[in-house]
Amino acid sequence: MSDQKILAIVTLEKATVAGGSPIFVVDSREELERQSFTLEKILDAMVHEVAPTTFILVRHSD
Repeated sequence: MSDQKILAIVTLEKATVAGGSPIFVVDSREELERQSFTLEKILDAMVHEVAPTTFILVRHSD
């Protein structure tokens, strides 16, 4: 079974997310994408769009 962990959340709408992962609130869709893909590289993670306003960064490992 693979071990998966949410490393960060990037969102345009702070009120729609909560939890124990770091949450990055941005001001535009462009910034949402840029921040997510920068963090993807830094954290060695994968970006998943869970809503048009929210991306999560997940580390998938075997």
